[in-house]
Amino acid sequence: MPRSRYRRRVTHLFALTLLCFASATQAERPNIVVIMVDDMGFSDIGPYGSEIPTPHLDALAAGGVRFSQFYNTGRCCPTRATLLTGLYAHETGVGWMTTDQGTPGYRGRLNNQCVTIAEVLRDAGYFTAMTGKWHVGFNHGVTPWGRGFDRSLNLPAGGLHFSNQTGSKGRTKMFLNGEEVARDDPQFDPPWYGSDLWTEQGIRFVDEAIAAEKPFFWYLAHVAPHFPCMAPEDTIAKYRGKYMQGWDKLREQRYARQIESGLIDDQWELEPRPEEIPAWDSLTPAEQKRYDDMMAIYAAMIEDVDKNIGKLVDALRERSQLDNTLILFLSDNGGNAEAGIKGKYKGDHPGDPHSDVFIGKCWAHLNNTPFRKYKHYNHEGGTASPLIAHWPAQIDPQPGADGWMNTPTHLIDIMATCVDLGEATYPPEFNGQAIKPMRGQSLKPLLTGDGVFTKRTLYWEHEGNAAIRVGDRKLVRASIRGSWELFDLKTDRTEQTDLAAESPAEVKTLATRWRKWANEVGAMPKPGPKKKKKQN
Repeated sequence: MPRSRYRRRVTHLFALTLLCFASATQAERPNIVVIMVDDMGFSDIGPYGSEIPTPHLDALAAGGVRFSQFYNTGRCCPTRATLLTGLYAHETGVGWMTTDQGTPGYRGRLNNQCVTIAEVLRDAGYFTAMTGKWHVGFNHGVTPWGRGFDRSLNLPAGGLHFSNQTGSKGRTKMFLNGEEVARDDPQFDPPWYGSDLWTEQGIRFVDEAIAAEKPFFWYLAHVAPHFPCMAPEDTIAKYRGKYMQGWDKLREQRYARQIESGLIDDQWELEPRPEEIPAWDSLTPAEQKRYDDMMAIYAAMIEDVDKNIGKLVDALRERSQLDNTLILFLSDNGGNAEAGIKGKYKGDHPGDPHSDVFIGKCWAHLNNTPFRKYKHYNHEGGTASPLIAHWPAQIDPQPGADGWMNTPTHLIDIMATCVDLGEATYPPEFNGQAIKPMRGQSLKPLLTGDGVFTKRTLYWEHEGNAAIRVGDRKLVRASIRGSWELFDLKTDRTEQTDLAAESPAEVKTLATRWRKWANEVGAMPKPGPKKKKKQN
């Protein structure tokens, strides 16, 4: 054989070998599914102490990793911004909600100095999809299809659960791949319930990814169990009467299950019922029945989310995708105490598509067992979230003796994990804009037992509520004018014993570090109230 032809054949074979190697490497990259629920408390699913049956989440937890100290931001929009970008929310422009307050940290929309997981993974060859609630600046033109998602079925914000829903959220619009679609469009097989729709449409997107022979990233942002609380009547009926025990006894039962499972230390005191919440036994029978029905509706919403976790897992298994898919399940904030002690219970048939139900502070106190405070706050009840990770092909964690992963982790770590596992490149520049460095680190060492997860300081700010965690020490305050409280989370994660008075130097040091961070990310200075326009 002539030498030139031999060299060409060797070069061709070498190129084929490289192509096969590259294809095999790409095939080994995992699919990633991030599932986030809306307004669910720390203890509202079985693995975290709930009485609500969640067999599908139980199964994921049993076959995966349960994190005992994972954190969100304590509120909807900032959590979504942080999850999607790997930055603290103020760095993305979503330090509060989606109102433009006129300062860089509070513009109410994802800015151009951040990238989303979808943008990064799409550039690495992933098929990217999202279904459900967006809420990071749709009203300002920031959309899923404009921020890296190949496919999307989304609401601009949240609150829509039924295709025929009326009331305050009844005019909510829905968008499929950038085009507004009618909620009763035949392709969605109406009438539908939201938890079913977001899951089933996402499975269709998965089928597109498989047909394209690409790994996929799917962000499933459930609207449940956010108010107005509503669910199919046959599911609600299962729970009526089950909450007549009341929040006092049910909270003690959740606390006991949490201790038994090793989720919490038995030395951590259960936070006492706040004075403003009435003792269950002090209520009239009519009041108890009203509260029972409210929580029955909420529990039904959790059950329907869990049912759809099972649907999702079955679909991945049937398509031979489950083993190499990392599933992450979490909540955007702690239980929601909005609507106060009474909550809301309006409509001819509370829980149906035409009603208006908020479970209120009394049940939020149960949702966040064993912690203090609620959504909005930076105490543990506001920011502690379940995190379940499931990835059969690779998970081999090194958890504590009780089976829990006790390392403090945060939403900022989701981007870093996706970049790492997706063999992607986090860009210093994107679309001609300088991009802020991501804040988190990959969870891979905690999932696989291979590598080191470095300790670091974590920070929070929302509506003047603030916190910093260094090791097991946490400095936290409620409101911008509130006093700093200091807790040792190793011995007192329920934040019952304030150490601030006996450790003033530590309080001063941590507060100084927090202020430095707050100025760095744009949490400070906070925008003031807008002046009213003069009437001409």
